Parts: sequence; C-alpha cells; structure tokens
Amino acid sequence: MAKVVTMTVQILGKDYQVSCAEDEVDDLTSSARYLHRKMEEIKDGGRVVGLDRIAVMAALNISHELLSSRNQADTIEGDISGRLNALSHRLDLALAEHKQLEL
Repeated sequence: MAKVVTMTVQILGKDYQVSCAEDEVDDLTSSARYLHRKMEEIKDGGRVVGLDRIAVMAALNISHELLSSRNQADTIEGDISGRLNALSHRLDLALAEHKQLEL
C-alpha cells in the first residue's frame, strides 16, 4: 500500500493542502498546474469574475475536454476493432483456401 503524503498546491495565488498516494505526487502536481493555467486563462479573459465562478468554468471546460477525448478514443477503438475483425476474417479465408489447395 502506497504511503499517503500531504502536499501544497497553489492555484491562482491560493495554497491548497492535498493528500495523495506518494506515487501520485507528480500526477497531482501536473493536474494542479493544468487547472491553474485553465483558471488563469478564464480570469485573464475578463468575462468571469470571482474565484468560485472561475473554478466552475474551468471545471466545465476540463470536463468537456475529457468527454471529447473519451468520445474520440471510443471512435478510434471502434475503428481499430472493425479493422482487426476484417483482417481476422481475411486471414481465416486465406487459411481455409490454403487448406483446400493442400487437399
């Protein structure tokens, strides 16, 4: 079982204490940096005011990115699966034809 550590991440000038498994520190740090950048982009855009609203907009944008990536991955997975099935079918036909020629 991984050791749990508490670390501080800074997002838009505020410090947050976060606990995570020791082997996930790098991932958490990267996630915090990504969130900070997204929130900073929204803040710098000037159309959203207030930390809570900026955080919600960043969460919505990140959720949209995640769902779009998942949909794209599902599409690619379906394409690959279809191609593999077609290739498998072609191999089966070729093997059956080869067996017929041996007889």
